[in-house]
Amino acid sequence: MKVAQMQSNRCTGALCTLLGYSRQAFYKFNLQGEKEVFLEDLIIEKVLEIRILQRRIGGRKLYFMLSPYLEKRSIKMGRDAFFDLLRREELLVRIRRRKTITTDSNHYWRRYPNLIKDFVPIAINQLWVSDITYIVIGSGFGYLSLITDAFSRKIIGFHLSKDLRAEGCIITLNKAHKELNIKGRQPIHHSDRGVQYCCFGYVEILK
Repeated sequence: MKVAQMQSNRCTGALCTLLGYSRQAFYKFNLQGEKEVFLEDLIIEKVLEIRILQRRIGGRKLYFMLSPYLEKRSIKMGRDAFFDLLRREELLVRIRRRKTITTDSNHYWRRYPNLIKDFVPIAINQLWVSDITYIVIGSGFGYLSLITDAFSRKIIGFHLSKDLRAEGCIITLNKAHKELNIKGRQPIHHSDRGVQYCCFGYVEILK
């Protein structure tokens, strides 16, 4: 047993010499590593205790709840390090993002037939595609109305609104109409036939 220990000490000494560290620094590094692992285990154990009662509690609230526990035990761990620990242990809760609906096809306005079945544009201003997408802004949403030329993929009209009223789409269509400066061109307008695109004000501009 003593021989094996002596050989181990010689190997450790040789390794320290090779790396340019003292043996004291090597043992201190090992001790520090073991201490960090022990403290991380304590934190994980506490997290699991809380998660038994509150399965969907997020990382930020966990960190806030554990702050007195960490302070009492003189454990210094920043929020980023805490999140890194949760990520390594696969304890981060996946955020269920709210979905917003931008299309309301259940309306009484006239729905016009689909004119682009098997149609492939071969030049600009043959087919315009309208759509509304939402952008997360703080705790809410902004609604971006777009008209894109299907051939060039150029956005020829856009407007960002606070709501889903038809006014945003009408502003977008008027902007796109100003880009239509080639005589005789009458592009097909295609949309998801949502209420914004079938309402009287929008259809009148198309006509």
